[in-house]
Amino acid sequence: MINKINLYIFMQILKSCILIFFIFISISWLLQVTRLLSLTNLIQVDIITIVLLSLYLLPNLITVVMPFVIIFGIMLCFIKLNRDRELIAIYSLGLRLKTISLPIIIFSLILSIFFILLKFYVSPYVYEKYKKEEFELRNKINFEKMIVSNFLEINNDTVIDFKKNENSFDEILINYKDENENIIFAKKGKISQDKLNYVFELNNGFKLTIVDKEIEKLEFENYLLKINIDKEIQYEHSDQNTFTIFDDIKKENYLNISYKIFDVAILIFIIFFYYNNNIKTHKYNLSNNIFFISLSSLVLITNQLLKNAESSLIYYLSIIISINLLILIIIYYKKLRNE
Repeated sequence: MINKINLYIFMQILKSCILIFFIFISISWLLQVTRLLSLTNLIQVDIITIVLLSLYLLPNLITVVMPFVIIFGIMLCFIKLNRDRELIAIYSLGLRLKTISLPIIIFSLILSIFFILLKFYVSPYVYEKYKKEEFELRNKINFEKMIVSNFLEINNDTVIDFKKNENSFDEILINYKDENENIIFAKKGKISQDKLNYVFELNNGFKLTIVDKEIEKLEFENYLLKINIDKEIQYEHSDQNTFTIFDDIKKENYLNISYKIFDVAILIFIIFFYYNNNIKTHKYNLSNNIFFISLSSLVLITNQLLKNAESSLIYYLSIIISINLLILIIIYYKKLRNE
């Protein structure tokens, strides 16, 4: 049965983790926005579009930062409780360690359910939408969203430049090659595209064609030009971070499933590790905290390195389990030495 003290400790853990969560997720999100700004052609996309696109990254970012949120969140909580003498007050009332362990168990269960849903379905589902949107942004030209063109190469043979004033295109310059080299200038015009062509409806301009080192000039009031779109690049659904649990089962991708299971297990392991290393021993000093952070980080780094190596399922499981067992042995002997 949960009493007021259990609820109080649970809320303190939750508050500390939420504080650390917003710090980490804000930094991570801003870094991703900066990356998108640097990698995306800003002459084609306004900043609002990039910011909205970056929101699709949030579920995936949460799965990345969550272990660090738990490490620093739970540590911050109990350092504060110890500093304010609240833990001493709890033990002075004759209450046992169960008073602290119960809210930790409840927190771990809620965290596990949330992280399983996020890791196995929500994050891959939303991340795939992000990958598709980013692909469209990088590989398809949307003239309506362009800010300026700055001599934009729309295919291997065509370069265009124009000034955009809200929904109108002014001072359009087109340099393209067919049998000859051509330069077109128009004061105004409309630019659109269908499945096969970029369509330029030009007004009040001229066309220069270079034929055998001679220049032919054609002045026009209205001119229609169609430029072939290069063969469309297709989006490939190959990133394992975009596979939901249903995709993995369908493709029998058990290695990816094991990655996600151990990501959840590592979160629980971190909490269990802190409970045994710090809470049970009533030690919240700097050396114990550094020991906790170091070994937790070792597990996280090793897990990520093995994922990047794309090792076999048996190799991955054996390494991760061995490291976790080694840490448990270290905790056990450390506890014996303290006793």
